[in-house]
Amino acid sequence: MLDFAVKMTRAPWTHTRADVDKLRAAGFDDTGVLQITMIAAYFNYINRIADALGVGKD
Repeated sequence: MLDFAVKMTRAPWTHTRADVDKLRAAGFDDTGVLQITMIAAYFNYINRIADALGVGKD
């Protein structure tokens, strides 16, 4: 799961069906795969907005 999230953060365009298959092999169903993807995407999105606006940089 963490490898999936890291890859999604660093190089999401490189994801393949094999990445999802690894999650399924680890016991995640379609709902779990969707939740992992959405949570990682949300945090990436929020962090990029915060970085662009200089949030926390004083």
